[in-house]
Amino acid sequence: MITIVDYGAGNLRSVQNTLEETGAEFSVTSSPGQVFAATKVILPGVGHFGQMMQALDDRGLREPLMERVREGVPFLGICLGLQAMFATSEEAPEARGFALFPGSVHRFPPKARVPHMGWNEIHPQTGARLTAGLGTKPYVYFANSYYCPAVPATAATCEYAGINFTAVLEQGNLFGVQFHPEKSGPLGLKIVRNFVEL
Repeated sequence: MITIVDYGAGNLRSVQNTLEETGAEFSVTSSPGQVFAATKVILPGVGHFGQMMQALDDRGLREPLMERVREGVPFLGICLGLQAMFATSEEAPEARGFALFPGSVHRFPPKARVPHMGWNEIHPQTGARLTAGLGTKPYVYFANSYYCPAVPATAATCEYAGINFTAVLEQGNLFGVQFHPEKSGPLGLKIVRNFVEL
């Protein structure tokens, strides 16, 4: 059973609609007990890094999420859910991310138009599981003012305002996307289906 984590914000309905199109069984929960029982986890995220991490902590969801990760359960972070996988963010320097990856999430420079909003091309690496079958020059839908740096686990990059940043992250059972697959049409559906079929 795929568990969508509800921390009180996030684009849950669109994510649910996409999962329904894949035929996957899923539940939506804010219960730590149900997260502990999940066989796959999706963490959608919108809004503010600090508020999201506080909401997860207030609901007692951080530890069950980390326990599932440690046990090898596939985890997919979407947008702010990807950013939460890093240690910190310039958006809320006092807030603790999950620190599954080192480094900080950065704001696009002042010269950039933010948020980075709309369709943009991503550049997948050969052999990545989450982006398998996307074809050449895939375009997906972004809505982000902050970005994750490219790291060894980066499976696809995107360029905006002269910055090459992580669009897809993949390492072991950890997956993340900076864009919104639930708003990215057939390619977004393919990405979600790839996660479902892992």
